[in-house]
Formats: sequence, C-alpha cells, structure tokens
Amino acid sequence: MNTPPSAPSQLALDFDHRPALGGDDFLVATPNAEAVRWLDAWPDWPGPALVIFGPAGSGKTHLAEVFRSKSGARPVGLRGLADEAAPALMGDARACVLEDAEEAVARGLEQPLLHLYNHVKESGRHILLTAKQPPAWWGIGLGDLASRLNTAAQAGIGAPDDALITAVLVKQFADRQLKVDIEVISYMLTRMERSFDAARRMVGAIDDLALEERRNITVPLVRQVLDKI
Repeated sequence: MNTPPSAPSQLALDFDHRPALGGDDFLVATPNAEAVRWLDAWPDWPGPALVIFGPAGSGKTHLAEVFRSKSGARPVGLRGLADEAAPALMGDARACVLEDAEEAVARGLEQPLLHLYNHVKESGRHILLTAKQPPAWWGIGLGDLASRLNTAAQAGIGAPDDALITAVLVKQFADRQLKVDIEVISYMLTRMERSFDAARRMVGAIDDLALEERRNITVPLVRQVLDKI
C-alpha cells in the first residue's frame, strides 16, 4: 500500500541543506549521502582524488559547487586541460574540480589528466572528478592513469528519489515565495522527469505562466505547463 507524501512544510525540514555557489542549497538525502560524507571529510581524504559518478540530473554539478565553496577549489575545463600545464591550472588553490572527466578520456586528454593528477598528488593537494560512470568504464588506455583513478576514492549517486524531488520542488517554490498545495506537488511528481534540472525548469515555467495569466498555481495550470513541455 502506498503512503501519501507528507505535507511540504514538514518534508522540507527532513533534509540537510548545504550551501552551494550561486546561492542555491543542496539537499542531502539517501541518493547523495555517501558523496556528501566524502566532501565533508575533506581535506582528510585517504588519497589525492575523489570521483563522484552518477546519471545526468543527479546533482553532480551541485556537489562540485558545494566542494568549491568549501575548499576554494579551482575549476578545470577540458580546454584548459588541453592547453595549460598542471601548475598553471592549479595556481595556489588547495584543490581543483574536473567535471565530466570521462570526456577528457574520450577526447584523447589522458596524458594531460595524468600530469594533473601527479601534480596534485606531489604537491599535497586534491582533485574532485565528476562523471556519469566510474573510471573503470571510461575506456582509459593509459595504464598509469587507469591504475590511479581506479584506486581513487569513489562515490556513486543515484537519480533523485521521490522524497528528494518532492523536497526540491517545495524548496524551488518557497524560494520564489510561492505556496502550493500538496496535490500540485503530487501531480508534478508522477509526471515529470526525475532530475534537479527538470524541477527547476518546471517551477520556473509554472511561475511564469501563473504571473502571465494572473492565476493561482493549481493542477490545471501545471497540466498546461506539462503539455507544453
């Protein structure tokens, strides 16, 4: 027997909020709890690297922003990885972040990535890498890089579950100073894509339509938005 969701005002309080860049909060729940524990443990990681992997929309970028906010980590893009030496990429930062790290392998940047890893390790600093799959699935051809990344600390995160998506929706509406009934949240939950990005897009579109048509946020209005999307 299915249990009806809790009231939004209660549910939102069941999650730990972590500040992220851009003023957003990151909600900590079962799908991402292990990754958050690793971030909380920084700088006392057992090695120089942490790999966080999970499907698109699972919150990897948010976690990377939480880490950057906590550590002052410098973002490393694929273009920088290709064009700049590791010391220049790191500067004086205590850590760096490389998102979509499997793309570095796909684009033939294994050697620069190895140099960056080695520089991070030799200088006593850290690197956070995000990816859709664990390193063993990246098809790494460079043996030294494969051995380093395959033995790095790793944390998988899953797609947001119903409770987390519900809390995200409640928070997105609250951030816009909007109050909605639980029936609206429940209707959205059963029909929308399960991702943080989708939740933000949906709430933004609903708010825009409500303002444009000067209507309250109801299930029929949400249905209109869903039909358009």
